[in-house]
Amino acid sequence: PNYAAFEIPDSVIDNYNEFLFATNIHWAIVEGHASEMAAKRAAMDNATSNANELIGKLTLQYNRGRQAVITNQLIEVITGASAL
Repeated sequence: PNYAAFEIPDSVIDNYNEFLFATNIHWAIVEGHASEMAAKRAAMDNATSNANELIGKLTLQYNRGRQAVITNQLIEVITGASAL
């Protein structure tokens, strides 16, 4: 005896299986794209952090050089004034 309340045609099951397969393929593609975007974002955050650190170091180096030039000029002015 078959106690099923209703029968599902084979064509419906075939269509459902095809839909599930397509959905899984689509999910894999979307997941791969999301992973790629996350990796790119992490790389850009790291690059931005490194660039900001480099800017800080170069600014400090520039300011030290500028300060040395100004100090030397002041020494020359003071030395010249005391020589008179």
